[in-house]
Amino acid sequence: MPMKPEEYIDVTPEKNHYSLEHFVIPKHYEKDVSSILIPHGVIMDRIQKLARLIVDDTTGPLVVCCILKGGHQYFADLVNQIKALTKNNGMSVPLSLEFIRVKSYKNDQSEGVTISMSESECRELEGKNLLIVEDIIDTGKTMVKLLERLQDYKPKSVRVTSLLVKKTERSNGYIPDYVGFAIPDAFVVGYALDYNEYFRDLDHICVISEHGKKAYAV
Repeated sequence: MPMKPEEYIDVTPEKNHYSLEHFVIPKHYEKDVSSILIPHGVIMDRIQKLARLIVDDTTGPLVVCCILKGGHQYFADLVNQIKALTKNNGMSVPLSLEFIRVKSYKNDQSEGVTISMSESECRELEGKNLLIVEDIIDTGKTMVKLLERLQDYKPKSVRVTSLLVKKTERSNGYIPDYVGFAIPDAFVVGYALDYNEYFRDLDHICVISEHGKKAYAV
């Protein structure tokens, strides 16, 4: 079931616009971000809550699938939190891990996605409970196509968690099962979210500045 808006945190520039002076920013990025949208500590607290929800909803072993590259930090922190938790009956959730690169494609006849897993690796997903871990849902189109593709391999269940969902008019309306934050339609970086492969080493989620866009343009 997709998360309802009241169940995740709605971030807006008006109420979530932290000054850079209040947090530690790496010196090489001081001029490249305009504000902190979500501080690292808030991210980690929210991940702990999402892990609790996921564990409570899980029956049996779970295959946690990381969507590379941007999802790797959220994936790592989420898995650590899940491993630390137990269900109401005192049992922990057995985990196995998968890493997937996803690319959208389009031609004159079809639209869909290609995934980095081999056909035999995909077949191993049959009958298993999958948790897809993504960093951000923008339009939602790629995720919908990925879920359609995964259904070809007959998993027992598929749930999706995304740390961020962007509030954009380009959205197809897709909302994951577990959402950390809904963010404005702005370009954000940090916590493994990149701009031309930069800013992945920034702990906070920040709004990139015009200086940063020009400095790291390709």
